[in-house]
Amino acid sequence: MRDLRDSSGITPPPPTATPVAKTSGGVRGVLSLSITLMKPVTWFAPAWAFLCGAVASGQLGWSVDIIGRLLFGVLMAGPILTGLSQVVNDYCDREVDAINEPQRLIPSGRISLRHVYTLTIVLTWIGCSVAIYLGREVALYVGIGLICALSYSMKPLRGKRNGWVGNTLVAISYEGLAWLAGHAAFGPLSGQSLAIAMLYSLGAHGIMTVNDFKSIAGDMRMGIRSIPVQYGKVMAARMVVVTMGVAQIGVIGLLLWWGHPIAASVVGLLLAAQSIPNVRFIRDPEHNEVFFNATAIMLFVWGMLAAAIGLAA
Repeated sequence: MRDLRDSSGITPPPPTATPVAKTSGGVRGVLSLSITLMKPVTWFAPAWAFLCGAVASGQLGWSVDIIGRLLFGVLMAGPILTGLSQVVNDYCDREVDAINEPQRLIPSGRISLRHVYTLTIVLTWIGCSVAIYLGREVALYVGIGLICALSYSMKPLRGKRNGWVGNTLVAISYEGLAWLAGHAAFGPLSGQSLAIAMLYSLGAHGIMTVNDFKSIAGDMRMGIRSIPVQYGKVMAARMVVVTMGVAQIGVIGLLLWWGHPIAASVVGLLLAAQSIPNVRFIRDPEHNEVFFNATAIMLFVWGMLAAAIGLAA
């Protein structure tokens, strides 16, 4: 559940032209470079959220049609649309990356701009086609998600330059919209599912901050007002833990109110298990980021599935 945002480096002089090169290496090489540019490590969160939304619909089964729709949806939310957002993000950062990280695919010339344009068109076409196949409501959520992705990376908004705006755009896209699309692909969206999706989007807003601790110095030089830059390491770490915790407490409360005590208990146990990584993270966020991701955030993710199963019961 990590967002790969580029924020390291030094204050750049006026932009320089991006090298224009031809992508080489044959079909296999082109495919390998395309996948690398799409950053597979970012695909998990939206794909998982789509799965949880589908589970929350209570309509999953073992028929060929249902399994096929689920696989299409997971691929759409993860590799296709999240991969597309990463390609757009790297394209918008190409001039700064040419100065700060010239070894990256676009500024180094290993991937040509023509390759980027073609990949963007192909991913957009595939993603929108799958969304339409899954239904009008799914297509609507995909459209909103694409707007969020463009607003995050492109001028004039370029939401990534402010931690509150950027984190909100990513959290809504990666968690809320993906969950809603998953539910809508299999059945009418319920108010309960919507509420749970929004709460996990709130929690994801905190999670998005975790990746910013390793690039505080670079963000300050680049004028990127991430949460750690605005509030300092300790306060930002506390905000991460509190935001995730409040979201999960909200989920627990709603599940109990709606008569799902088992699901609420599972989410509560998973929240309690986050205590140790939370304390470690607050004490030293920069050196405990990996540990926090592997423990607290993973427990948070499993709580999403537990809540979805509770709604489906």
